[in-house]
This record gives sequence, C-alpha cells and structure tokens, in this order.
Amino acid sequence: MHEEIVNYTHTWVGIAVLAIFVVGYYFIATEEKFEINKSKPALFIGTFSFLLIGTYFWLNHLDPSPLHEELKHLIEEIAEIFFFLMVAMTYIESLIERGVFDALKYRLISRGYTYKKIFWITGTLSFWISPFADNLTTALILSTVLITIDKHNINFLVPGAINIVVAANAGGAWSPFGDITTLMAWTSGKGEIIDFLALFPAVFIGWLLSAWLLSLFVPKGKPHFDALTTPKVEMKNGGKVIIFLGALTIAIAVFGHIVMHFPAMWGMMFGLALLELYSFYHKRKYKEKIDVFVNMAKIEHDTLLFFFGILSAVGALYFLGWLFYVTKLYEIIGPTWGNIGVGFISSIIDNVPVMAAILKADPPMDAAQWMLVTMTAGIGGSLISFGSAAGVGVMGRMRGIYTFNTHIKYAWAVLIGYLLSCAIWYVQFEILHWY
Repeated sequence: MHEEIVNYTHTWVGIAVLAIFVVGYYFIATEEKFEINKSKPALFIGTFSFLLIGTYFWLNHLDPSPLHEELKHLIEEIAEIFFFLMVAMTYIESLIERGVFDALKYRLISRGYTYKKIFWITGTLSFWISPFADNLTTALILSTVLITIDKHNINFLVPGAINIVVAANAGGAWSPFGDITTLMAWTSGKGEIIDFLALFPAVFIGWLLSAWLLSLFVPKGKPHFDALTTPKVEMKNGGKVIIFLGALTIAIAVFGHIVMHFPAMWGMMFGLALLELYSFYHKRKYKEKIDVFVNMAKIEHDTLLFFFGILSAVGALYFLGWLFYVTKLYEIIGPTWGNIGVGFISSIIDNVPVMAAILKADPPMDAAQWMLVTMTAGIGGSLISFGSAAGVGVMGRMRGIYTFNTHIKYAWAVLIGYLLSCAIWYVQFEILHWY
C-alpha cells in the first residue's frame, strides 16, 4: 500500500490536492487581510481534498478500501482532539459565566498591582496551568483576564498577550496533554510521561528569557481602580465546584489514558457528564440555572472547525504520499537539524498540521529526538501569532488587538528564547543524556 500512496503524488489528484492545500493555507494565514475566519478555508480544503480523492478512485475503478480505512483512522484521530478541546472550552465558558475570571481580575487590580507585575503574574500562571489544562484552554483563560483588566492600553495588552501565548506553549510542551502537539505525540505512543517531564528545564528557561525581554516594553503605572466606585466582585455560587470538577476531569482523562489506555477525550467527556449532573444539582439547591448547553454554544467553534479541517487536509496529503518526502528530508539533514527546523515551519504553517505530518511520516527517531520535535513544534509555534493553538485562540479572544502584525514586532524576543531552549535540550539530552 505504501507504494500506491507514493505513486499518487504524480497523478492529477495528487497535484490538485497539494495546490488546493497551498492556496487554502494562504487564505488561512491572511485571514485578517480578507476578513475570513480561518475555519472556512481549512474546512474546505480538508473535506474537498478527500472528495477529490474519492472521485479519482471512482473514475479509475480502484478499490476504495484503503481510502475508507484511512478515513476511519483519521476520524478517530480528529475525534480525540476535537472532543478533548470541546470539553475544555465548555469548562472555560462555564467559569466565565460563574464570574471566576471577573473575580480574579478584581483581585489583581484591587491590590494595586502594576502593569509589569500583572504581566509576570499572568505569564507565570499561564506556564503552570498549561501543563494541566492544555495550552489553548490556559491561553483563553488568561487572555480573558488580561483584556478585562484594561481594554485600551495596547502597550500593556500586546506584550502581555505574547507572554501568555509563549508561556502556555512552553508549559504545555513538557506535559503530554498540555498542548495539541504533545497530546498527539502522547496518544501516538512516541513517549511516556517521564519523557515529556524531562523537557522542563529547556522550556522553562527559554520562556523566562523571552518573558524578561518582553517585560522591558511593558509600560509603567497600574490599571485605574477606585475602591469607592468599583463594587467588589465575587464569583457566583458553584464557581469553586466547577474549578474542582475541571481539575478532576483532567485527572480522570490522564488516569484513563495511562492505566486503561482509553483515548484522553473519553475522560474529558466523562467530565462533561459530571458538569451536566452538577448543573442539575445546583439548580435544585440554589434555584439558579447553570445552562451547560448555553455555555457550550459560546465556545470558539471557529478554532474547533479549523482543527478538523487542517487535520483532514494533512491526512489527505499523507494518503497521497506527499509526506513521504518529509522522511527523505530527515534522512538528508539529520533528525536534530530537521526537528529544530520544525519549530520555524510550525510558526508559519501552524504546529498542529506540522506535527500531524511528522507523525504520519513517522521518520525513524529515538525518544530524545521525538521529545525535541515535540518541544520545537510547541514552542516554535509561538514565533508567529497563528503558529499555535494558543495563539489562534488569543487572536480570537483579543480580536483587533493581538494580531499577526502586533506579534511580529516582538517575535525576536520569542526567537531568542526558542534558540536557548534548543541549546539546553542539546546539552541535556545529547551530551549529558539526562532523560
């Protein structure tokens, strides 16, 4: 079957699907210019590519069984990520509805924290929450807090948003469920939890350097706060319980995946069931409704559909044999330089399709190299605003403020941290063999 896949690259359908992917991704990368949500071109190229492949099989009277098997496998891969994120986002919206983030915002500004201190607090929280709540969820949480603190101070919001994205991606890179890319590598069996934890020194020090450089541009002063005119904000009944249920949901997802070898999304869906049951109990106890379905309607569907479309598109390229050339590239330049280069590629193309492509190509690499590509795909996505799930999520949450252009002005600070992380990985994994 591998030979059949390779041969499809020289057919009209192989060339057409590649061309559609390139054109479609141009519109994804320039969504601000054309004012089109990234999910629209992504969903189109993902679904249309397989329709073209199906047409090619039909016209040439080929056995569709290999295509059907690939689609089934692809649907399973997408479902694991899709439902995992859907539940995580639903919890975030439920926490927003309970006023958890408004209460956090009030505590930050009522204590007289300066812009710079808030910058470090939100970045630190992003780094430490991300390994447990995934980088997209974490970035959505803290960007929501950031934008509610001061909606107009661009000089504070932009470095703060970049710091949250970089910290979320760095924190997510050393946890098997902290990033979409690490989740994909973990569920594909490319490393155990202990392998991911070994990345901590590299990603932490790299983020710390980038954060320090970004902090130099954070303005002095503090957000306006008048205790006489600003009423005290407390989270609503049930907020603390939902925080606990969210943490429990992540724990169950991890336990189910490690011990019972279930997909991680199974534990997440169980967590959604717990949230639904709690909403029923809450209504009977407090005579107040927490409508989980209303909260679910508020999640970033654009982000979810983007993942569906782009993973489908990469699946089509894999089936046709284009990703075979990825393996050849690794053979030419070697895994270390290839994996470091992945970080730069993921910043342009988005780390999810890049990681999906590498996992599909499955070049021969040891555990250390798989950890390197997991790290570079994760933190390399921070180099450009739309290079990671966290960046994409924050662009949606802080639309018009955190954009490609505002991010690129500070990309050099992210790059310096990225290179330091790669250097630390090399010393730790290749020289000292500490993993």
